[in-house]
Amino acid sequence: MIRGLWLAAAALFLLCCLDVLHHGVAAPLVATAFALVVAVGERVRITLPGDREQAPIGTAVALAYALLGPLHGLPTTHGVSQVVAVAGVGTLLGRFPHRFPGGRAHRAAHAGQAPAGPGVLDGAARRVLTVGFAGVLFQPLYNSGALDRLPLAGPVYGVFLTGVAALAALCDATLAAVQRRAAHGLRFGAALEDELRSLLGIGSAIVATGMLISLLAGEVGLWALPLFCAPLVLAQASFRRAAGIRATTGQTIETLARATEVAGYTPPGHARRVADTACALGRVLGLGSRDLALLEYAALMHDIGQLSLVEPVPGGATALLPQAEQQRIARLGSEVISRTGVPRQVAGQVARLADPCRGPDGREDPSVPLAARIIRVANAFDDLSAAARERGPGGPDGHREVLGRLRAEGGRIYDPRVLDALGGLLPSAPGPRYPD
Repeated sequence: MIRGLWLAAAALFLLCCLDVLHHGVAAPLVATAFALVVAVGERVRITLPGDREQAPIGTAVALAYALLGPLHGLPTTHGVSQVVAVAGVGTLLGRFPHRFPGGRAHRAAHAGQAPAGPGVLDGAARRVLTVGFAGVLFQPLYNSGALDRLPLAGPVYGVFLTGVAALAALCDATLAAVQRRAAHGLRFGAALEDELRSLLGIGSAIVATGMLISLLAGEVGLWALPLFCAPLVLAQASFRRAAGIRATTGQTIETLARATEVAGYTPPGHARRVADTACALGRVLGLGSRDLALLEYAALMHDIGQLSLVEPVPGGATALLPQAEQQRIARLGSEVISRTGVPRQVAGQVARLADPCRGPDGREDPSVPLAARIIRVANAFDDLSAAARERGPGGPDGHREVLGRLRAEGGRIYDPRVLDALGGLLPSAPGPRYPD
């Protein structure tokens, strides 16, 4: 699916470039200015929550060019093909220097990291397709004079541009959801919900900036580019700072998660394995990226309450403790987590992870968060797998035996839906790999 979008974007870009070369470039100075600003925006792209790479300035300016009508009081005639060509050329110019010494790809290679490849291609393909979609909605109507024949003067014209920009934003969100579903295994509904939620953040600023540039360019010309990109630069700096805070929070949580291992309360790597299993289960069960991030935080810190114990639990296997003791450890861990500054949902999830998912009457307890149910299954699976490895060789058969034991104790203790999801992960082992 992702490669299909890449090929579609590449084919559209090439066809539009050929069309522009055949008919000539309309207003070359204007096209060059927009392409250069798109390139600059591509150079200063940022990483948003959920590992989304975004170039707000480049995207806004490309959208503005797609919605560009009159420029400094004079009509434009660039059309859809030139819109796509300018957006694509600007994107390529912004990425091309990264391949030279000193660029991002070069630095990443010397640091032993993988250069940003698929994510960048995803964003570039999405921009070409989205800008092409916006251009198709606007440019034929403008160039044919249909907008002049319609009652779209004054504020009504702004409303019309807002509607086109909103449709373009929905197109971009849908394409992004398709890409995230294919890349991360998320359900399409959850991925689309994430993308639509992101529109309330910097996405709305991108759409508004693109629309304002296209509107004001009719009065002030190309000065609209620096004039309205400046606020987006400030917003981008704020998002970059917020991303740094999130990274620090993640590092703090990783450090806290290792505290139980360093103190000898849990086996090495237990918290990380539980978090990886929990996130794999969360993706199968349709959690979005924000909920997956909270789930990972809670899974990493699920054993913090063990630090209050006088004597460590043998092997750190809390799944083998009595129900009341498991709940006491979970509550103590929740109190510690609530004082660390992490989102309060994390403490709530840890507090409930040892609670039965069904009440004494056999009815499901809806107050137990799905994240808590997931973490409980992931923790029990790792605890019992470790105990099975001590008795003999593990491997897929051992994992199946552990799953059978969890199913035998399921119903009231473990959520059957989560156990079914775990069973679906075991044959192909797409999640964390456990040592044999």
